[in-house]
Amino acid sequence: MTQMEDLTKNVMIVNEKLSPTPLGLCAFGMTTILLSLANAGLIGVTSPIIAMAVLCGGFAILITGLLEWKMNNLFGFVTFGGFAFFWLSFAAIVTLPVMGISSAPSAIEMAAFLFVWALLALALVICALRLGSKLLLATLGTLFLLFVCLIIGYLGIALFITLGGYIGIITGLLALYLGVAAVINDVFNEAVIPVF
Repeated sequence: MTQMEDLTKNVMIVNEKLSPTPLGLCAFGMTTILLSLANAGLIGVTSPIIAMAVLCGGFAILITGLLEWKMNNLFGFVTFGGFAFFWLSFAAIVTLPVMGISSAPSAIEMAAFLFVWALLALALVICALRLGSKLLLATLGTLFLLFVCLIIGYLGIALFITLGGYIGIITGLLALYLGVAAVINDVFNEAVIPVF
């Protein structure tokens, strides 16, 4: 085997081991926590949330989704790719009216927007049942509940937006835990942090 073939083999082994999933989970978790703090009424929807929605929630998760596609992981591709576009759409919904490009959405339009994402989240919950990770199931399950609460809130019971905010904080913390645990366990080459 030549030195170049040996180097190529080593690079391929590293790339087979390297998973983009922790990046996507961390980016999704941090962005979800930040927006959920606003939904819970603890902070406002200001430039840090929009920046996180575009850069972390949008681009970082989109890159993760594309890398999952390259690894032939359909579940990861749809999950990360899909929610990258959720965050980019959310940022557009907030910024387009401010820029005078479109009007602000009505409550029913926001409920409809959230409803289609709730359908995707429910489908992913069904997939997570098959995958067997309790923590992933809890993350996607709370994400679905978050969407349901926000839909109810936009349809007229404002308390549910606040409730959704707190559920979203839990969702974000679960996703961040999964992502960070994967990195720490990889660095230590053992299960330092349980992922159930």
